[in-house]
Amino acid sequence: MILRQFLALTQNATPERRAEAAGTLTRSYLQGTLGPEAAWEAKTALLALLDDPAAAVRRALAQACADSEQAPRPLIVALASDQPDIACLVLARSPVLMDADLVDCVAMGCEETRAAVAGRSDLSKPVAAALAEVGGAPSLIALARNPLAAIGTAALMRMVERHGDDADLRQALLTRTDLAIEVRHAIVALMAEQLSRFGQDAGWITSERGDRAAREARDAAALALSDEAEEAQLVRLVAHLRVQEQLTAGLILRAILSLRLPFAEIALAELSGLSRARVAGLMLEPHGAGFAALHRRAGLPALLLPAIRAGLTVWRDANGGRNGVDGPRLARSMIEAALTACETLPFAEARGLMALLARFEAEAARDEARILAHEQAEAQAREAAEAPILLTAPEAVDGFVSEAPSEILILSADASVSEPVLPDASAAWPLAPRPEERIGAAVRESAGEIGPDTAETVLAGLADEIMAHFLAERAAATGQLSGPAPETQPAIIPEIVVEPKRSTRPRAIAVAVAAGMIPEDLILSYRADRERQRLAA
Repeated sequence: MILRQFLALTQNATPERRAEAAGTLTRSYLQGTLGPEAAWEAKTALLALLDDPAAAVRRALAQACADSEQAPRPLIVALASDQPDIACLVLARSPVLMDADLVDCVAMGCEETRAAVAGRSDLSKPVAAALAEVGGAPSLIALARNPLAAIGTAALMRMVERHGDDADLRQALLTRTDLAIEVRHAIVALMAEQLSRFGQDAGWITSERGDRAAREARDAAALALSDEAEEAQLVRLVAHLRVQEQLTAGLILRAILSLRLPFAEIALAELSGLSRARVAGLMLEPHGAGFAALHRRAGLPALLLPAIRAGLTVWRDANGGRNGVDGPRLARSMIEAALTACETLPFAEARGLMALLARFEAEAARDEARILAHEQAEAQAREAAEAPILLTAPEAVDGFVSEAPSEILILSADASVSEPVLPDASAAWPLAPRPEERIGAAVRESAGEIGPDTAETVLAGLADEIMAHFLAERAAATGQLSGPAPETQPAIIPEIVVEPKRSTRPRAIAVAVAAGMIPEDLILSYRADRERQRLAA
C-alpha cells in the first residue's frame, strides 16, 4: 500500500517534489515505527529511487541516511558508488560501510571520494594503508590531518615515499602527535635531498658537495632525533637506518665524538648482534682486545679504530673524574684526540678520515661558540633585570642644588648621569598627572574654571610648611604687580630657597610640584585677593 501510494504520488512530480518525498520516506523508515509489511514496502521504494534520473533525489536519500546505523546496506553501498558529490556524503559518515567497502571505494574512486574516506573519524589501519598506496596528495593530506585516523608506520613511510615532496603533506605529517621517529627522520632526509638537488640545479654547489651536505645533514638529523628519543624509539630508529642503508661508519663515529653514546651503543649492538649492556661495557675499555673484536664484528673499517679509541679514552677519563672537561669542551677534546691519533696513519689512507674529523671539529667549535654566546646573553639579561632602575628627567629646574643626596629613584640608560635633574615647575611634570586626572580629584561637569570651593580644598590639602612658604612668596610677589592686567601677567614660579639640610631638597621638590600643579588662574586670583586685602587695610 505504501509503495503503491508513493509511486503514484511521485510518478509525475517534479524532481524537487520527488526529492522532498524521498527524504520524508527515508526518515520515516529509519525511525522504526513502521510495521513489518510497511517497512518492507518502504525499503523497496527507497531502493527503487536509486534509479531516479534526478541527482537531487539520490542526494536527498544520501543526506537522510548517511549517519544512521539502521540504513539499508544495499542502499548505502549503491550510494557510495554514485557520483562524487553524492558518494562523499555516505563515504565520510556512514557507519554501515565496512573496511572492505571503503577499500574498494578507495581503489576505484577519485581524489574527492578518497578525501572523504580519509576524513572518517573511525578510519582503520587497513583503509589508511590503501589510501597511502593509491591516494594522491590531496587525499593523503586529508588523511594526515585527521587526528582520529589510525595510520600505521608503514603507511606513513609510504606516504612520505610517494608524495614527500609536497610541502603541505610534510607539514600535516609533522603536526601529528603519533608520528614515529623513523618517519620524522625520513621527512628530514627527504628535505635535505631536495635542498641539495635545488642547490645543484641552481649551480650553487657541485654534485659531490651537494651529496656530502645532504648526507651530513641526514646524519645530524638522526642524532638530533636520538636526543629526545627513548630506548625503544632509538632501537626503531637504528633499525630503520640500517634498512635504508644509512647506518654508516661515519654516523657511528659522529655519534661517539658528539657524546651520543646511547645511539652508538644501540648501533654497535644492532650491527654486532651483542646486547647493549655488553657493548657498553666494552666501550669503557677502548684499548682492550674485546673492543677491537667488537669493532671488527660490527663491520667498521679498521682505519677508524685509533680515532674511536682516542675519543672514548677522553670520554672515559672525563666520566672517571680525571679531568674536569664536560659538555661541548669534552666533545672538542675527543675530536682533537682522534685527530692526534690519526696523525701517525699513512696520509693516503687517512686523508678522508682527517677531513671528516676536521669538519666535526669545526661543527663542535661553532656549537660551543653558540652555547657560550647564549649563556652570556642570558647572564647579561639577568644582570640587567637585577640592576636598579634609574629615572631621569630631561630638563633641570633652576634653583635646585646638586650637592644634596637624592631621595628620588631615577630611570636612566645612561650610566654617566650621576645627579638627577628635575624639570621646570611651570612645565608639565612627567611623573605627576594633571590635577583633573588625579584619582582624588573632584569630578567636574564642565571644563570651566575651578570654583572657589575647589581652590580652597586644594590649598587646604597642602602641608602647613608648604602652605606657609607658598603664601609668603605670593605676599612678596603682590608688591610687584603693576602694569599689565592680571589676566595677561605671566605666571611667576616661586624661587625655592634651599636650606643646608638633608630634607631641603625633597621639600623644595614638593613645593615645586605643588606650584606647578596649581593652575595659573588660581594663582592670579589669589594675587588679586591679596592686593584687595592690602588696599582695604
